Amino acid sequence: MVTFDREEAPGGPTIRGFSGTAFRVQDRIVPGGLWLTPDNALDWSPPAIADLRASHVAELIDTNPPPEFLLLGTGPSIVRPSPAFVAEIEARGFGIEVMDSRTAARAWNVLRGEDRWIVAALMPL
Repeated sequence: MVTFDREEAPGGPTIRGFSGTAFRVQDRIVPGGLWLTPDNALDWSPPAIADLRASHVAELIDTNPPPEFLLLGTGPSIVRPSPAFVAEIEARGFGIEVMDSRTAARAWNVLRGEDRWIVAALMPL
């Protein structure tokens, strides 16, 4: 007999939704920016997207093992970060995926459901 039992999702934080302009992570409301690793979710106070540098996300991207890529949510709409920021991230040996923060939050859940080892920096909604 073939069964399609649902596998357990990988551990770690998942985004359960949005509350106005805040993220809902597990049962916690996060009104500002958000950092996500496969193990943790932390509040983040990001600079303006034009001022974003790799140093602003250094602790996030220096995880062990290294992430496959950085998922960057740029707030309520997609805004391209500076070429310098992208170059700094790519110089560390991995890529960056840029999208608005709501789309990035949904992508986080899908990718973590596939047990992908990624990190995310989501700017406030």
